[in-house]
Amino acid sequence: MEAIIDYFETIPSLHRSLILVGGITLFWLLEGILPLFKFTYKKWTHAIPNMFFTLTTVIINFGLAFLLLKTADWVKINDFGIINWLPEMSLWLYALLGVMLLDFVGAYLPHYVEHRVKLLWRVHLVHHTDHNVDTTTANRHHPLESVIRFTFTLFGVFIIGTPIALVFLYQSMSLVATQFTHANIKMPKKLDKLMSYVLVSPDMHKVHHHYVLPYTDSNYGNIFSIWDRLFGTFMVLDREKIIYGVDTFPDEIANGNIKALLKQPFHKYRKPTTIDDVKST
Repeated sequence: MEAIIDYFETIPSLHRSLILVGGITLFWLLEGILPLFKFTYKKWTHAIPNMFFTLTTVIINFGLAFLLLKTADWVKINDFGIINWLPEMSLWLYALLGVMLLDFVGAYLPHYVEHRVKLLWRVHLVHHTDHNVDTTTANRHHPLESVIRFTFTLFGVFIIGTPIALVFLYQSMSLVATQFTHANIKMPKKLDKLMSYVLVSPDMHKVHHHYVLPYTDSNYGNIFSIWDRLFGTFMVLDREKIIYGVDTFPDEIANGNIKALLKQPFHKYRKPTTIDDVKST
C-alpha cells in the first residue's frame, strides 16, 4: 500500500491522461464484444459531443488543480480533517476510509444535490440527455457542472483531511469506475447484482439514466453503492426496460449538438413526468 500511495503522490500528468484514454479505449472495445443494447447510432458521431465535454472537464480540473494541491498540503501540515482526528490505523484502512469519504462528499453528495435543486438540475441535464449511454457518456458534463463537482471535491479534501496521494488515487478510481458503469456492456445479471452490494455496477447505474422519475432520482453512487443503500436512494429496474434520456428534453438530434447542449442549463425549468404519468397516458 505504501508503494501505491507514493506513486499517486507524484503521479505524472501523462499517467493520469493514460488512465483516461486507456479506460475509454478498453470499454469502447468491450462494447463491441459484449454489448448490452444493440444501438443503431453512428458511434463516432455520437462520441463527438461527449468527448468535447470530457475535454472541457479535463481542462477545468487541470486549471483548478492547484487549489486541490494547496488544500491537501494545508490539511496535512495542520493535521486537519476527519481521518486525521481518528485513532491511528493501518495505512490500508486509512486509504480506504479516505477514498470512501471522498466518494461520498465529492460524488454522491453533489449528484444528489444536482437532482434536488432545480437550478443545478438544469446544469446536470447535459449528462442525462444522452439517448445512447456508453462509456463516452461518463464525463459528458457541462463546464458549469465540472466547476460544481470540483467545488464539492475541494470541500471534501478540506473536511476529510485527505493528502494529495489519496485525492489522486480517488480521482483515478472514480474515472475508471464511471467509464465502466456507463459502458454499454452486458454482464451476467447475477454477477452484476452481487457486485452492486458493495460497488456501483453497470446495471445499477443505468437505472439512474432511465428517462422518467422516480428512477432518474436514484442510484447516485459513483464507486461505492453503500451510500445509495444507506440513504434510501437505491432502486432496481430490469435492464431490458431501461430507456435512456430525459422526458423533458426528448429531441435526440438537439441532444447530440454541442451548441444546443451548452445552452441547456439556461432553459426555463421543465417539470418532469413520473412513471405513473407515463402509465396513465
